[in-house]
Amino acid sequence: MASEETRTMRPPTVRSSAAHEAREPGGSSTRAWTTRLLVLGIVLSALNLRPAITSLGALLEEVRDGLGMSGSVAGLLTSVPPLCFAVFGVMAPRLARRFGAGAVVCAGMAAIAAGLAIRPYAGGTAGFLAATALALMGIAVSNVLMPVIVKHWFPDRVGSMTGLYSMALALGTALAAAVTVPLTDALGGSWQSGLALWAALAVAAVLPWLPFVRGRATGTAASGPGGRAGVAAGAGERSGGTDPALGERAGVAAGPGKRAVGPEADGDRSARDRQTPGSAPTGSAPGEAPRLRITRSRTAWALAVFFGLQATAAYITMGWMAQIFRDAGVPAGTAGLLLAVTMVMGVPLAFVIPRLATRLPQQGPIVLALGVCGLAGYAGLYLAPAAGAWAWAVLLGIANCAFPLALTMVGMRARTGPGVAQLSAFAQSTGYLISIPGPLLVGVLYQHSGGWGLPIALMSALMIPQMAVGFLAGRDRTVEDEAAR
Repeated sequence: MASEETRTMRPPTVRSSAAHEAREPGGSSTRAWTTRLLVLGIVLSALNLRPAITSLGALLEEVRDGLGMSGSVAGLLTSVPPLCFAVFGVMAPRLARRFGAGAVVCAGMAAIAAGLAIRPYAGGTAGFLAATALALMGIAVSNVLMPVIVKHWFPDRVGSMTGLYSMALALGTALAAAVTVPLTDALGGSWQSGLALWAALAVAAVLPWLPFVRGRATGTAASGPGGRAGVAAGAGERSGGTDPALGERAGVAAGPGKRAVGPEADGDRSARDRQTPGSAPTGSAPGEAPRLRITRSRTAWALAVFFGLQATAAYITMGWMAQIFRDAGVPAGTAGLLLAVTMVMGVPLAFVIPRLATRLPQQGPIVLALGVCGLAGYAGLYLAPAAGAWAWAVLLGIANCAFPLALTMVGMRARTGPGVAQLSAFAQSTGYLISIPGPLLVGVLYQHSGGWGLPIALMSALMIPQMAVGFLAGRDRTVEDEAAR
């Protein structure tokens, strides 16, 4: 792994799209304008990828009362995000190849805006759920394609752009949790207005993508100036672009006849440009990834279960933690701020934990440390939810940083680029499916027990297998070796 990490950190050795365009008449000014517009679009889009979830968590009690929801139905509502991510996320690469990545992201932002504007006034629980699913569909496809766009348009700045994207995502998550209740009060106390106002942020995110709608998969929306589709092969096609951390972590070892390059380079297009007719792997068409029997790998299964359990904890936290504090007597505005603290912990730790993980041969100790923080936070919620609320919010925020750790391990547990892509798709799709029942079950237990004792016990119990499978997934081995046995 050391040699791969060293290779990943080398400067790009391939021609970037910026260099190509700079040599064309007027290319430099066009590139500068396009770059600024893309940066604005990426930041605004990232800001919109979580407010649909955390704004609802801050006003869940008002929504339940207004729509007459039971605890079980509210639990179903908090299970919708992972379901939509699992179902709609896999459609994104195919849509991008047909319409262009920019056009799909633009449509995704429009879907978010429409869903958020419609759902408070849909007139019932079914309409509320349908409009929420529309917004989450837009989030799912945008979530998949944004890292692909970053890797394609900024091949020599993947690290900095991914950091900017991750910070904007965490900021949007925390902002919605912190200000939804105060803004709702300022708007007269109507929860409909408090939820609908986030549609304005999504409308703003549509505008920078409009110039890219005219391009198709072979045009400006999905490709660089060279005219190659950025998602036609490589990370986008194999859903490897779903992971913001993968671009920095995974050294991409090219197939026979290709030069190994780090993902800082425009690997998808450039590898294909350099490819000769005889360079495709045996049994594969040119540009097609060799397939691993990924389900034969115990590490792949451990990583998928780890991803699913940490996602379960994250969606339970986003959907229910503010309600736990409110039931303990914490004011609604303060409960929203506590949820924001939990979410904002991901901003600094998303940079620290992946870098620490790549320096260790095994990531098991980090998994255990995060798990202990989670168990301590759950114990605090049970014993003294109001008295130590800020401490429990910080501890649970640290525990939720198992997400960037999981993405980092995806890049470290595969030796080759195609292996990383397959492992990413398998771990995320399986993981999101695993995470669906958790928030629903919490709602059922809350409704039938009348308190938070049993739900918190469930959260604590799930943390134990998360620590166990995470420790197994953190061992220094690769899925290629295990699948070949």
